[in-house]
Amino acid sequence: MTQKFQSIKGFYDILPEATPLWFKLEDTARRILGQYGYNNIRMPLVEPTELFVRSVGEHTDIVEKEMYAWED
Repeated sequence: MTQKFQSIKGFYDILPEATPLWFKLEDTARRILGQYGYNNIRMPLVEPTELFVRSVGEHTDIVEKEMYAWED
């Protein structure tokens, strides 16, 4: 059986042919923003489910249909 892979809703892949353009854009933004005292910050790619359940409710479309959760 062949599996079909697709992006998660709302996420977009940057494919190899577009990567150099994105690197240039990011480098330019870092350089300009750095001149004004801004620095890079890296945020977590995942958050605890409880954070969203608490803020939007456990039985909402966001929690039930648009989130991916797993046990560690």
